[in-house]
Order: sequence, then C-alpha cells, then structure tokens
Amino acid sequence: MQQRIDTALPDVDVISEPEGEYNVRTLYAGEEVVGYSYQSIDVTTIPAYSGKPINLHVILDPLGVIVDAYVLEHHEPILLIGIPEQKLHDFTSKYTGVSVNQRVVVGRSRDENAVTVDAVSGATVTVMVVNEIVMGTAHTVAVSLGLVEETSGVGTRPATVRDDVYQEADWETLTGNGAIRRLRLTHGQIDEAFRGTPAEGIDEAGPDQADTTFIDLYVAHLNPPTIGRNLLGDNQYRFLMEDLEPGEHAIAVMGRGDYSYKGSGYVRGGIFDRLQLRQFGEMMSFRDLDHDRLSDVYAAGTPDFDEKSIFIVRDEHAFDPGTPWSLELLVRRQTGPVSSMFSSFELAYQLPEDYLERPLPTEQELAAIEEANRPMWVNIWYQQSWQIAVVITALLVLLGILFFQDKLTKHPTMLHWLRRGYLVFTVVFLGWYALGQLSIVNVLTFVHAVFDDFRWELFLTDPIIFILWVFTAGSILLWGRGVFCGWLCPFGALQELINEAARKLKVPQYELPFAVHERLWAIKYIVLMVLFAISLESMSVAERAAEVEPFKTAITLKFDRQWWFVLYAVILLVISIFTRKVYCRYICPLGAALAIPSKFRLFDWLKRRKECGDPCQLCAKECEIQAIHPDGHINHNECHYCLDCQMTYHNDEKCPPLILKKKRARNGKKEPIPELIPVHVVEP
Repeated sequence: MQQRIDTALPDVDVISEPEGEYNVRTLYAGEEVVGYSYQSIDVTTIPAYSGKPINLHVILDPLGVIVDAYVLEHHEPILLIGIPEQKLHDFTSKYTGVSVNQRVVVGRSRDENAVTVDAVSGATVTVMVVNEIVMGTAHTVAVSLGLVEETSGVGTRPATVRDDVYQEADWETLTGNGAIRRLRLTHGQIDEAFRGTPAEGIDEAGPDQADTTFIDLYVAHLNPPTIGRNLLGDNQYRFLMEDLEPGEHAIAVMGRGDYSYKGSGYVRGGIFDRLQLRQFGEMMSFRDLDHDRLSDVYAAGTPDFDEKSIFIVRDEHAFDPGTPWSLELLVRRQTGPVSSMFSSFELAYQLPEDYLERPLPTEQELAAIEEANRPMWVNIWYQQSWQIAVVITALLVLLGILFFQDKLTKHPTMLHWLRRGYLVFTVVFLGWYALGQLSIVNVLTFVHAVFDDFRWELFLTDPIIFILWVFTAGSILLWGRGVFCGWLCPFGALQELINEAARKLKVPQYELPFAVHERLWAIKYIVLMVLFAISLESMSVAERAAEVEPFKTAITLKFDRQWWFVLYAVILLVISIFTRKVYCRYICPLGAALAIPSKFRLFDWLKRRKECGDPCQLCAKECEIQAIHPDGHINHNECHYCLDCQMTYHNDEKCPPLILKKKRARNGKKEPIPELIPVHVVEP
C-alpha cells in the first residue's frame, strides 16, 4: 500500500491513521491534503465469482478523481494460475483519471456519456465485479468526505432556466423563496475555524468583537428573469443577457462587513483568490475577465452593501443550473513571511424549481438510467445476449437429439455427422469463444456456497456457465452424466475429435483389458475426494490443486500460459490419438462429481436385449470408452451417451440378434436362435 501511494503521489510525506466509517487515510504533502486512500473491503464485500470479495486499494484526489486502483487480494480461480495477474492490474490502471461521478461500463453501453473499458479476455465476470467495486466504493467514499455531491441521475441532460417566468418581487420575497442565499460569519466563528492551527491567535478579534460581523455575504443566480430583472432592473438585465454566450451563467455576489470577498489578488494576478464555485466536485475560479461591477440593486428592501459584483460562469465548466452548487469563501491568515493558512466557508445554493425546466429524458437516457440501476448480473446477461441465444438454441437442438434418439439412431450416417458437427461447435464456440467450460472448481464453489452465505447472484454473473449447469443438472436426472461428458464438455469433445481423426488415418488404437480398465475408474473419484478435502481447509489451495484439469490451458486460455501447463494438456491430447478420452475415463474429477447424482436418474433411455452380453459382445467391444460391461449392461456412471450402441441396436445388418431374427423371418422358420459366435468388430 505504501508503495502504491509513493508511486501515485510521490510528494506525500504524511499518511494519517484510518479514520471514519470507511477507514480512510488522508495523504498530506506538507500541510496540504493531496489525496485519500482506502481499501475497498472496508466499504463493500461484494463477492466475485469465487464467492469471496476482491480487495482493492484505491487513491482519490481532493476533487474526487481516481488516482490509482490496485488489486491487493483476490481468490478468482481464472486468475490464480490461469490468466496472468498483470492483466488484471493493467485493467485497474484504466481507472486513473476517472471521476467518481462518471460512469464506467465494461464492454459496450447505450449510454453515450459512459466511459467504456475493454474486459480482460477470459475473466469478464471478474472485471465486471472489479468495476462495480472500484466505482461504487470510490463514489461512496468521495460523498462521505464531501468531495462530490450525492447524485442519482445518470447521463441526463442539464436543466435549463425558464425565460418565460417573471413575477415582480422585492428583496424579502427573493430571500424567502431561496432565490437569494445568505452566509453571515462573525469574527468569533473565524477565530474558531483557525483554532488548533498555526494561524491560531493571529488577527483574532477581541472579546467584545466576537459577535460582530466578519462578512455578510449574499448570492443569487441572475439568469432567471424573476431574479435578474428584479435585482438589476430591466435595462441592465437585458444588456447582461445579451452579453452572455450560450451556456454561460451570471452569479450576483453582494457583501458587507469587515472582510472583502474580492480582496486584492485579482489586481495583481487577475484571479479572485477568495471566491470559488464548486459543482460536481469541480472547482471554478474567477478571473478579472469573468467579473463585472454591479452598480446598483433595484429590488425594494435591498440592504446596503459594501461590495456588489457579477461573476460569469463560462460555458467550458458545463454548469448545470438545476443541480446544487456552492460558493466557497476562502479566509487567509498569514503565518509567516511567505506562508499562510486558508479556511473555507461554504454557501450552498439551489435554484428554486419554479425557475427551471427539466427536459424529459430521451429514450437513450432512459435506457442508460435503466441499465445503471439494474443489478450487475442483469447487465452481464444483456451484454452477452446473443451468445446466450446461441447456447440456448444449441441446447434445444441437443434436447431434440436426445428425445428423438430412437428415430435418429436408425440413420447412423446422418447421426455420426450430426454428432461430429455438434462436437466442433462445443469446442470452437462453447469452449474457445464463449468460455463455457465447466470445472470441478464450480462444483466446490457451489458446495461451499450452500453452507456459507448462498447467493444466486454469485452464479448468475456468468450466464453461459449458469445455463450449462442448469441444463447439466436436468440432463443428469433424465439421462445421467453422459450428456454433458459426451456432448457439452469442450475438452472432452476436443479429445474425441482428435481420436476420430486418428482412426480415419488408420492410427493403431489400444485398449486396456476390462479388468484393469474397471479398476482405473476409481482414480477420478480419489482425485475428487482429495480436492474436496483440500477445499475444506483452503479453497485457494483447492483451486490450485484443481489444475489437474487441463481445461483452463486447452480451452479457456487456448494454450496461452506457462509451458508446463501446456505440456500437460498436450500429453493428454496426444494420448487421445491412440485411445479414446483417457483423461475423461480415469482422471476427471468433474466427471466423478457428476456421476454421483447420476444414480438418481429417472429413466433408462438406452435399450438392451436379453442377448446383450450373453452371448453377444458386439456393443461391449465397440464401445470406445468401455462403458459396457462384458455381461452386457451399461455402466451409466461411465457412459458418455455417444449413442453408438443404439445405432447398433437398431441396425438389422449389424446387430447379431437382429440379423438372426431377419434371417429366420426370411426363411419362414420359427427356430430358436442359435448360439452366437464371437464377432469381429469393424471400425465404422
């Protein structure tokens, strides 16, 4: 934290202790406040995708502008060993120079006034949370410190002054309705303001002068006719309005007492150093070219003033007459030959609503306001709407394949090509593009969330993953784990396509004896139990141990990471050239986790005959992941639902029981089916 402060604000020589509700530290350069720093976890504990909050160190300047934002701690799985952490730091560096009153959107937005920043590829959900944390906490802290006003409008146009409203009014009426605002300070109040500072005791008033007027200051916005015409008279008001450029505003300042709001600084340097106007956190100073002497005030009942002025707020300040603003009076006391101290006093001003016209928001502004007020996860769903539509369409297609599998498996050539095309879609779109690779980390996160502050928003922030999990949960109840492992797992699909190509190229294939193969199934369940045990002690360690999954390397990061991760994933893919889906069958903890609830599936959709296994072994020999036992029954915990066995089941030119039945029917004989001879398996 100290290093970030030294880098962002090198002039800082004093850092205060944490103060206030949000433990904010004040940063000083000498006696001047140059910034404020805080940790986001002291302001909000929004959970990220890991289920735990991200903690950032944020530095603000006195005008409510972000100087630095830096991630101190996170538990995001994709960033722990996956995406280089520097990419996250590069993302947070984009907030430098952004005002807390601005709106920052990750990705695209319909709000033309919003600041847009690109997401970190592969970590969109994480950076969306980071954006909400940075901008939300920065605004909250800035408001608590008085650096900015609390505003609720987003992207709306400023109000305009109505020039069609005029009523005669005297001084009492204008002060009574708030058109003229007053700030009166006594000598005693000024002395109290410098109490405890090096300026204490300098130029203090005597005991008998404590209640006397130091300054009696009045302010009015002159653009509204009811105010301007009554104070200036018709002619002077008309001349003033003719001189103003579009977007400029005239402010009347009138004062009396022992202190001059003008001072003499503007004579030497052209700047009025005792007055400044503040709105939206922006400080506006006045120069001599922005000042006109006010000769007289015509409203009946106007008191006598020592000084009267008109100050012009220029167009470049984007002044909004419908938003509160304040005039700050600076009082200086000389503490040495060249040193001095200032104390500021604020006169708040809000133009009466009768003198304003607030434009109705446009459709774009209403959309921007709606977008800003939506929960973060809803905005993510809007931003990924077309990816969501594609994924839902693909899942509906898969549902069609599953529900009509009996008809489709009677056309094996068509179904083979349909399956290959779907696997290509799973790898390319679902995996590499939409990053829809489920992981055992998702399972561990869900289990821990159930027992520790479960929130649906935690899972809704990644719509593709959420949709896939909902579909997978439903498919497990109907068909078992095989639907996900055989159709929707990008890494599994990549292995299968590689093996398919190898078979077409006549690469020799190797399979383990079933007795060995059956015992190797246990490895993935052991891996699952180890990961779960580790997660009970430390979720962060479990997330690192979950690198037994090559999913991040091969799918999420597209092999763009350290060489040892790439080597591990490549070895698994090379093995798949010679035998189908070795990782899925023996190592995958996600497959093991999905197999456990598969025991509760409601239906057995895969058909078998009494001859399957005894004596016919064709499907058992053809099953490329060896999910069919020698006795003929299908192990649904291991089945990947490729439907190859069902294509054989319906093929009367391939299935031995059907061949014999067909032959018997052709001969017109009702003889018992003879013993089947061992079948030589021919690759399709």
